[in-house]
Amino acid sequence: MADPDPELMSIGAFARRAGLTASALRFYDDAGLLRPERVDPLSGYRFYSEPQLARALRVRQLREIGMPLPTIGRFFAASAAEAARLIDDQAARVAAEAHSAQQAAAALKASLGESACLTLCVLPGPVLAAAVDQVLAATAHDPEVPVLGGVRLEAGPDAVSLTATDRYRLATRTLVPSRPSAGSWAGTLAGDDLRAAASRLRRSHAVTLDAGEQTLGFRTADGTVIHCRVLTDVFPDHRLLMGSLPAVTHRVTVEAQQLLRALERAPAKLGLRVADGRPSVLLPDAAVDLDGAATGPDLTLWFELTTLYPAVSQALGNDVMLDVRGPDQPATVRSADDGDLTTLVMPCRTPTPDDKD
Repeated sequence: MADPDPELMSIGAFARRAGLTASALRFYDDAGLLRPERVDPLSGYRFYSEPQLARALRVRQLREIGMPLPTIGRFFAASAAEAARLIDDQAARVAAEAHSAQQAAAALKASLGESACLTLCVLPGPVLAAAVDQVLAATAHDPEVPVLGGVRLEAGPDAVSLTATDRYRLATRTLVPSRPSAGSWAGTLAGDDLRAAASRLRRSHAVTLDAGEQTLGFRTADGTVIHCRVLTDVFPDHRLLMGSLPAVTHRVTVEAQQLLRALERAPAKLGLRVADGRPSVLLPDAAVDLDGAATGPDLTLWFELTTLYPAVSQALGNDVMLDVRGPDQPATVRSADDGDLTTLVMPCRTPTPDDKD
């Protein structure tokens, strides 16, 4: 065997540096993805160079997201934009496969307890889907507290409520069933399952809710059942939170679209002023008077645009009501139209000249 170049690494040494196995390197060589720098003609030993580590690491990363070998070959020949698209396509494929597996697992678990299934009520599909969208805005992805990504669904004789909170925001949507509920039920549904189900619920004029011990089934008009997992973690006590709020000191009632038009001109922070019984929005260059009513003494409180705008944009009906408790207490954004939507929003500190738009 000829003496190897001292700057080249054996396949074993290169494998350790790259976080791969020697057999994997042989496989990628045979697939044409990662050729050795040199192959000894007598022994067949493979040797690799230091610059090849970057490509080896990239191959490993692409395989970790499950990218097929032919696609990896295209990846290395692609432009940066095309390579990014290939990564996005693979991530979407993995997510779809994971969701399909979750749905299959949920359906399988549901089949184990079909005798315990309880039909709760029937809701209009588009209304239910809109309610899901509204409350999901208040969820959070927190690996340490996964239940904050869920939605609490509670069905009673006359109403169905959906509640979500990230402990900084809280949204509750109440729906009126087309006929009284057949029983009472409460559970926390996986937010990812609900998010994926919303588009299908929206296309069904009626959706029947079937509750099991481990899943909640949404049965569409064509008989399809969409299973949502019921989370076992304890959902935050939102009733305790609502019950512990200070008394309302001000109430502002305005037309939702007019308020939204004012917010669309706002920077990162905006003021809500109550003066002489009239509400207005404070912007850097102007105060926008609102056609509405306000109770309570003169007051100005400030909100982050990213906090107040979503709460108002999801409002039901034409009017929105803000219950204010002071400049440092949560305000409640309320609206109603065949049910109601309640969202807590937290004011922020008064902006300073150093704050940037």
